[in-house]
Formats: sequence, structure tokens, C-alpha cells
Amino acid sequence: MRLPIQIPGQVPAQLFLTLLSLVLGFWAQSAKADPSFWSYEFPKTDFSRTSVENWTEILSGGPGRDGIPALSDPSFIPAVDETRLGPREPVITVEFNGALPRAYPIRYLTWHEIVNDNVAKVPIAVTFCPLCNSGIVFDRRVKGQLLTFGVSGKLRNSDMVMYDRETESWWQQALGTGIVGEHTGSELTQIPAWMESWAEFTRRNPNGLVMDEPRARRAYGRNPYVGYDSRSRPYGFFDGEMPPHGVPALARVVRVGDRAWPVSRLAEHGELTEDGVTLSWAAGQASALDNGRIANGRDVGTIRVRDTQGRDLPHDVLFAFAFHAFWPDGKWMLGS
Repeated sequence: MRLPIQIPGQVPAQLFLTLLSLVLGFWAQSAKADPSFWSYEFPKTDFSRTSVENWTEILSGGPGRDGIPALSDPSFIPAVDETRLGPREPVITVEFNGALPRAYPIRYLTWHEIVNDNVAKVPIAVTFCPLCNSGIVFDRRVKGQLLTFGVSGKLRNSDMVMYDRETESWWQQALGTGIVGEHTGSELTQIPAWMESWAEFTRRNPNGLVMDEPRARRAYGRNPYVGYDSRSRPYGFFDGEMPPHGVPALARVVRVGDRAWPVSRLAEHGELTEDGVTLSWAAGQASALDNGRIANGRDVGTIRVRDTQGRDLPHDVLFAFAFHAFWPDGKWMLGS
């Protein structure tokens, strides 16, 4: 998740990867969380209120607060006018009744991680943590308060720690839960959304909208984590337990509540109906964490999760190590 945002877009990705490999270990070992120090960075955060049992669980990812700049109120263009996205490139899709469907390309979220937006009068945060492959959309209203989210620059179990600009509380992206500050214990409402290919989105929504390219100097379309999802272990930001049952750490799993289905199992069957949910898999979506160019990533397929009435359900497709870290007692749906 810690990205080379201070490096001009023309710097070769391979050069950055070399630098990244040299400093990851240093950051992971030396950049432990220290509330007394970080109070200068987050003066409004109430560090006396937290659900984190051990501050050493939290690491600095390199860039500090807003070093990875979240976006707010992005511009959109008609899907038919978009010419930069490859057909297999992943986008996060949000479809609300009463509003045109919207696609948020991962090529932009890789470099910004959070987009604060409003759809059909619903304030939402579209989030993506590359280190966990976790792409989740939240309602930004909590206890009657409208929040705007930024990237804290901190990691816990390799997952992005967000913060809200109103109270400077810290939030765990994978959980959607406040972990430090005034909103400790508060939970964000997850909105049904899914990651699919650009071709899938446009085929279903020819009149839809797509987020326009931000006006920032970033290597949009490049993947600064070449080969990451083929590694045997996550980067050095994570030192927790590996998943049980022989599930590879960087294997994708579909999380619905506290249950996890291996994507490899879904790909084998195409569709599964278990525990009151139907999960489907279809080929055609590129991994954002494989090839140097996102559009050329290997096919990891698209997942949809629906209830018995065919309605889309909130879910996440994240790496197995992250599921085990945040849901250590979760249920693994491995089949017979």
C-alpha cells in the first residue's frame, strides 16, 4: 500500500521496486507506532481511546499523513468516452437505484486508496488497500456525523489505517471499524459493491459513468507491486500467523461476514450456494498486483455475491493472510 507518490510518474517502475525492497524491512522494523510522537501528526486524535492492545501492531508505511492523497468529489465522464482503460482492467462498481452506475478504476485507487464521493445523495468512501487486495465501499455517515476520510500512512496487519478529518479517529479499512480516537468501536456501514473488469462494467452499463483521471502526477496504469500476489509471503509489514488449512498467504478469498471462500474453489465450480449466499466466478478480470501494467495482469476473474433473492451483498475479496489476521476465528468455506 505504501506507494511512490513522491516519485515522478516517468521513473521506471523497476527502479522503484528495487528501492522498495531495500527499505521495506527497515520501515517494518523501525517505524513502530508511538502515540506520543504521532500526536504531532494527529493533534486532534484522542490516543487514550483505542481498541489496539499493543501499539507495536501498527507500523508506518513510509509516507506520513496524506502522503498518499485521498480524493474527494472526483470528476466523472461517460463510459463511452473513456479510452485509457484496458478491457480487463479492474474497477470497483457502485450501482444505486436512482443514479447512473459508477466505475472507480483501480489504476487510480492504487495511487490514492480512498475516494470520498456522493452517489444518489449517499456519501460514500471507495477504498482499496493494495497490500491486502481489499476493495470496500462504505457509507461515510456515522452516528449522525458526516465523515471525510484520508490515508493515515499507518498499517496494521499490512492493512491501511484510514482516518477521518473531522475527529482524526483512526479506522481499520478491512474491518470498517474505528480503532483509535473518538470513534473507537464505531462501525462503518459497508455498501454492496464489487470489483470487475472494465469490459464487464461497460457491457452491462453502456450509459454508466467512470471516474476521470485525477489531475495529479502519478504513473496511472502502472503497478508498483509487480508479482506481489504470486509471493509466498506478504511484504515485511506483516509478521502475523499464516492462514490455516494450507491456504497460501497471498491466495484470494471472498469474505462475507466472518466466512471466507477460496477464489480457487469458486473458479473450479463457477458458482456455489452455501450458508444462504450464492457466489459466482467468471473469467475476464486482470489482477492489479501482477504485471507491471495493470491491464496486462493475469486473469483472476470476477466475483459476485448475492442473497437468496438475487440481491448483491456486501463482501470483500482479500488475501488469505489478511482474513486470518482480522478474523482469526473466522469460518473457512473449503468444501468437502
